[in-house]
Amino acid sequence: MLEKMEILDVEKVIEEFESMTKDAENVQRETLKKILEENGCAEYLQNRGLNGRTDPESFKACVPLVTHKDLEPYIQRVADGASSPILTGQPITTISLSSGTTQGKPKFVPFNDELMETTLQIYRTSYAFRNRAFPIENGKALQFIYSSKQSKTKGGLFARTATTNVFRNSQFKNAMKAMQSQCCSPDEVIFGPDFHQSLYCHLLCGLIFREEIQLVSSTFAHSIVHAFRTFEQVWEELYTDIREGVLSSRITFPSVRSAMAKLLKPNPELADLIQKKCSGLSNWYGLIPELFPNVKYIYGIMTGSMEPYLKKLRHYAGDVPLLSADYGSSEGWIGANINPTLPPESATYAVLPNIGYFEFIPLKENVEEHLQDQVNASFLSMEPNPVGLTEVKVGEEYEVIITSFAGLYRYRLGDVVKVMGFHNSTPELKFVCRRNLMLTINIDKNTEKDLQLAVEEAAKLIAEEKLEVVDFSSHVDLSTDPGHYVIFWEINGEVSDEVLKECCNCLDRSFVDAGYVSSRKVNAIGPLELRVLRRGTFQKILDHYLGLGAALSQFKTPRCVGPTNNNVLKIFCDNVANTYFSTAF
Repeated sequence: MLEKMEILDVEKVIEEFESMTKDAENVQRETLKKILEENGCAEYLQNRGLNGRTDPESFKACVPLVTHKDLEPYIQRVADGASSPILTGQPITTISLSSGTTQGKPKFVPFNDELMETTLQIYRTSYAFRNRAFPIENGKALQFIYSSKQSKTKGGLFARTATTNVFRNSQFKNAMKAMQSQCCSPDEVIFGPDFHQSLYCHLLCGLIFREEIQLVSSTFAHSIVHAFRTFEQVWEELYTDIREGVLSSRITFPSVRSAMAKLLKPNPELADLIQKKCSGLSNWYGLIPELFPNVKYIYGIMTGSMEPYLKKLRHYAGDVPLLSADYGSSEGWIGANINPTLPPESATYAVLPNIGYFEFIPLKENVEEHLQDQVNASFLSMEPNPVGLTEVKVGEEYEVIITSFAGLYRYRLGDVVKVMGFHNSTPELKFVCRRNLMLTINIDKNTEKDLQLAVEEAAKLIAEEKLEVVDFSSHVDLSTDPGHYVIFWEINGEVSDEVLKECCNCLDRSFVDAGYVSSRKVNAIGPLELRVLRRGTFQKILDHYLGLGAALSQFKTPRCVGPTNNNVLKIFCDNVANTYFSTAF
């Protein structure tokens, strides 16, 4: 007898969320109290002189703001197998690895059962609001999710990406069932040892179950775009597999072959339909709804460094809505997208006041300007005091500070957010940028968003020739005097030198930050350099990170390659096809 599947009670989840966000301030006090009571015996808190106090005022007076570097020695001791409570009362069971694309190497971050529970709470909350707007029935999801390599620390803890920690948790699969969003691919594919083979099989499973697919998703928009760019290359091979019922020889792992053999049967009718659909498309526009006629939406993180992929994703999606997933990081979750009908560029995230304790450092541009020439340390000491969750102001920008159940106390996440409004008494945040991802040489300050806008503007010049920038990155080159910006582009075809020279000038002119423009005019910053890369360079960057143990579903292209990221910089520099210098100033 088939067991009755329990479907998530959407209205109950929304009701609980509404109730909690109406009393966000008290919920925050209670959450902090719970965190400090659970972890009060931990060495880190014992040394801070709280003496059992759990109120926000004492907490802020005794516990300093920290970055990952400050906590690294403690986390390392946990990873090395320390038996006494270091950061948390209960032992840390697993280590999460950050994507590593910001610093050039993955960070160790504690992961525990409470963090898993907050993950599921975020998933349930956003699903409830999403399902109101875009109801799905009991079908399947084409999820481009991948497990990373896992290693063990000296102390015997598993170290793997945060997404892998979630996917490998037994509760994850049950949650997906309850949300009618089960992955169409077998576990052997998700946890396959080679992501190229897993991706091929994900696509094949999607085609086999094409009528049942209700949503297409991945952690990040990049993975979805990457998947359908791959589909363009391999669709005829997939077609042959389906027609003959025999899996391609490119799949070499026995466990994956065995799992796929149970699903793959000769189906000439389906194969012919796929051939007809693919042949009928103009430049692959609307590929997703053609392949999956019952898909309701496409879902993944589409903000921040993922925004540049939206144009290509919309091309594949046709009229299928794009919904941006929730706001979090390897360190923990912050908010859920409860307004799923907004386009991804306008997505906001309502903070769940019970999943952590949150503070926000006000970012006053004028404070930074006055202190521009002072050393970093004195700048930090003169930062405004952090404010609480319910004290933020609409229209202002802040840096996020998180205190979690997994041993991070007053941890500077490095994310800049803007408060767009309130849902009841909890703020709705828009992600702006990473605070440390900034192009700066003199008095110039250009964020990841500024870089994206400049690239979009210059890319219009090649769009006229039906070409596009496949991906991009940047670097501040201080080996020249004066220093200058370097922009790396990979383009999907041949462009004339004349057009690329104009693209270079356009990039230079498109950085409108006053500090940059004035510095360029007096030659305190040198002419911008555009380096056009050989085809496939960004694939090499991706392979580099996968080799370090990153998961494809967690991969973010490094938008600004810093001096510590030598390996990535070398890959870029070794693959330059042409170089252009701006004559815009």
